[in-house]
Parts: sequence; C-alpha cells; structure tokens
Amino acid sequence: MNKLSVIAFGGNALLRSGQEGTIDEQEQNVYDTCQHLVPLIKEGYDLVIGHGNGPQVGNVLLQHEAGHQIYGLPKQPIDFCVAETQGSIGFMIEQQLRNVLAGHGIQRNIVTLVTQVVVDKEDPAFKNPTKPVGPFYSKEEADKMSAENQWVFHEDPRKRGWRRVVASPRPLDIPNWEAVEKLARTGTIVITVGGGGIPAYIDGGKMVGIDAVIDKDLASSLLANKIKADKFCILTDVPNVFINFHKPGEKKLERVSLEEISRHLADGQFTEGSMAPKVRACIQFVENGGKDAIITEAEQLGKPEAGTVILP
Repeated sequence: MNKLSVIAFGGNALLRSGQEGTIDEQEQNVYDTCQHLVPLIKEGYDLVIGHGNGPQVGNVLLQHEAGHQIYGLPKQPIDFCVAETQGSIGFMIEQQLRNVLAGHGIQRNIVTLVTQVVVDKEDPAFKNPTKPVGPFYSKEEADKMSAENQWVFHEDPRKRGWRRVVASPRPLDIPNWEAVEKLARTGTIVITVGGGGIPAYIDGGKMVGIDAVIDKDLASSLLANKIKADKFCILTDVPNVFINFHKPGEKKLERVSLEEISRHLADGQFTEGSMAPKVRACIQFVENGGKDAIITEAEQLGKPEAGTVILP
C-alpha cells in the first residue's frame, strides 16, 4: 500500500500579493504549485489536497453585496459562498493538476468533493472573529465598510493593509472522511475540505449551515488524522516558521519537538489568522498519532531538511 499525504494549499498557491485575481493569474499559480507535488507522487505517495479560500470567499461576498445594492439580488450567507469557492477552486486545482501530470506522463484519477465540516454553533469563535477574508484595504476604506456593514477588520501582521475577519470555529467532524480515504487509498487524488469545509452544525439530527470560514489547516489536520495519513504538509508563502518574526532575535525553526513548538504557541509567538492556526494544526496532527508534519513553501516539497518539521 502506498504512503498517504494530506497537503493543505495556502492562499499563495492560488493568489499572490499584488495580483488582481484574474483567472489566468490563479490558474498559473495553481499550475506552478502542482508542479511541486510531482516529487511526492514519484516517491509513492497518494495525495489528498485541502486548500484555502480567504481571498476568493471574501471577493464572492463582495460580489453578492454589490449585486444586492445595484440589482436588488438576495445576498447569500457565508456558508453558501464557501460552497461556491470550493467548487471553483477545486475545479482549478483539478484541471491544472491534470495538466501537470500529463506533462510528466503520470496517469491518476482526480476528484473534487464539495465537503461539509461540522462545528459547534456555540463555539466562542463566533464572538471573536479572526479569520481574514477578501482583499487588503487602507485603514480609511476599512473604517468606511465597517460603519456601513458592521463588518470587523484587523490589520495584517505584515502591515500589508486591513482585511475583513469572520468567525473561524474549530472543526469537529468531516462526515465523508471514509469516502475520502477509500478513494485516496486506491490512488485517486482527492481535493476536499476546501476553504476548511462548508461550516455546518447538527440540530436535531439535521445539518444546518452557519456563517463562518473554518481554518483550512485545522480541517486538513483533522482529516489527516481520520484517514491515518503518513505525512501532513501545510504550504504557505515562507520556507519556515520563525519565532520573533520580523523582530530583533528572529530565528528560523527547522526540526522542532512538539513540546517546544507548543511552548512558542503559548508564548504568543505566532499570529492568529496567520501562522498560529498552521502551527496549531500540526500540533493537532502529531498529538493524535501523526509522525510527519511540515510547514513550508511549495518549492521546498520533496527536498531533504525542507521547512519546519514538527516531531512527537
């Protein structure tokens, strides 16, 4: 049986700083990222791919807002918009990965699953939104939209501007994880839990959508544990995790124990809505039996000593 890897694509795999977000830009970004999956496939890994949707779902929300204001069209809730972006981003990844594999003479089935993820409707995250969505704005623009729409904005930790933030409850269950594992174990590449999954809660045995964007790294980590993945990779726009990031005494972390990285997290070394959820997702994976959790950029995949590796 092949080894199994769950890979969480960060926003940089889809849309990069300074880009407009055209389909040509996004498809090229996805194509470039998928090229870096080929070494894992050649090493004998079966793949499950999760992905973010922060910029895209924020843009879809703005599109609904504009359609409502200009044409009177009904606005749709965030969970509906997450479903929209799961389908559109999954389509891009599936198509461009097929193109990459064809160029390498590799034949694999690829399937995108629109996936709900169960959360607790009483999760305290609903009272403390931290998940960035949409584009960056100036302080003046953010203040104006906040007053008009009662939205919450936070400044980006890297001083790139202000972004809207929404609730990001902890994922509790992935109802179709067994189907994901069955497909993946037969060699099908599965794209799932896109954007962290469509947020839903259980009410009297029924699933009900709720306004939130689940962190894709935590959802991918939960999935990786459920399907007993051998490797869990989070792809971001930096090669390693750092402590004292952009401060005096900045230090790159390479191979780090679960105890040490947990201490850094507790000390507030990692920003919520940025690196903290990635670190927390890797801790979750290792604490629940995972052995190989890596945070790095796509270009480092498959290289010896790549990225920040969190060990038991």
